[in-house]
Amino acid sequence: MSIYDPATYDIRTAVPPMLARVRQAFLAELEERLAPFDLKAADYLVLVALANDAADTASSVCSVLAHDPGAMTRKIDALESRGLVRRVRSAEDRRAIKLELTPEGKKLHAKALAIGVAVANDFLHGFTKAEVKTLEGMLKRIHENSQSLATVKE
Repeated sequence: MSIYDPATYDIRTAVPPMLARVRQAFLAELEERLAPFDLKAADYLVLVALANDAADTASSVCSVLAHDPGAMTRKIDALESRGLVRRVRSAEDRRAIKLELTPEGKKLHAKALAIGVAVANDFLHGFTKAEVKTLEGMLKRIHENSQSLATVKE
């Protein structure tokens, strides 16, 4: 079943471009509110991924955030030079380099997370918790569809 038809596709209301616009608006607002902490949205995303155990290596951070590996290395270098992140050898595999937040990174993460949650809540103003859960489920399904398409191409 097709959802859209090329003859009636409206870029102003269709889900894919709408998702892109919402993401862009969210990141712009997040950056504005993080500016007093000298953090960019990408910095915030790395701190959150590391703090929530969603990732612990540069490669896993790239996967979680769908980010370019070269740019991620530069981002981690910058966060390390600021004393927010450190690279440590894995106890399980000495060849592997793990990432962790420093005590300063943990303090800044807590402040940044409060800002990120506030932005999310502002963007979801007027929604009920049930509506947000439904939306989360729908977005998860869209993401799963994208993952199955990627698998088919391999």
